[in-house]
Amino acid sequence: MAQITIYINNDLESKVKEIASSLDTSISKYISTIIEKNIDDNWNPKIKNLAGSWSDFPTIEEIRKCNVNDAKREEF
Repeated sequence: MAQITIYINNDLESKVKEIASSLDTSISKYISTIIEKNIDDNWNPKIKNLAGSWSDFPTIEEIRKCNVNDAKREEF
């Protein structure tokens, strides 16, 4: 398992120690859990539930029928 050194101020360290202790876990495990939650590449269930929630949103077939030309791209 990899080791990483981070530097945090004393107030933050105290808070992290207090929370980890209250959760009956190590500081390392607590911080690791926070990192894992923040880099999770799965869609949040709340976001997934939005799929299909707009009743007036056009289907892909309706969008393709519009036959609208794309806007011209900027030239560099």
